[in-house]
Amino acid sequence: MFLLPRGKTSRISRKTISIIITVCFFATTVVPSQAMAQGLLGLPAAGTMVSLSPVFTPTILRGIRVYPNNSLKFDFIVDSGDTGLKGIALKNESERLIKYFLAVLTIPEDNLWVNLSPHEEDRIIPDSLALTDMGTDMLAQDYLLKQITASLIYPEDELGKQFWQKIYKKPMKNMALPIFQ
Repeated sequence: MFLLPRGKTSRISRKTISIIITVCFFATTVVPSQAMAQGLLGLPAAGTMVSLSPVFTPTILRGIRVYPNNSLKFDFIVDSGDTGLKGIALKNESERLIKYFLAVLTIPEDNLWVNLSPHEEDRIIPDSLALTDMGTDMLAQDYLLKQITASLIYPEDELGKQFWQKIYKKPMKNMALPIFQ
């Protein structure tokens, strides 16, 4: 336990420590922090422009070999795609995909969704999916999808200008645009 000395010096010490604690408190609560999920998952910060990446084929679970004589024995057929993974790295990635497959088998189909809509803050991810790595990765992909979409339709860039020119040329009679509500 930390004890402060008594007397005149203790008032100065107590004030100094109180000021330091107060500054730290305000620095961590008032000033926005970059230590959010984006930083933890390696995702770009909110509002960052994201460009498209070149075509890439990830590791894919291609199929399952079932043994008719032993219904509990089966092999997973995995394609390493363009990753170039081999050995332990390919084994770890294959195990991750197999866990995804098993999660899809055990979680009800109507619980296999994620939603990062700011209009539905209470509907982000079902509890059963949130317990899996697949749920975390689906949230990350939804986040990236929204950032890429926003980057592509950014009106200050050429592609975004073309997009918005086409949108504004269309008749708006029966078109609802929820993003402007």
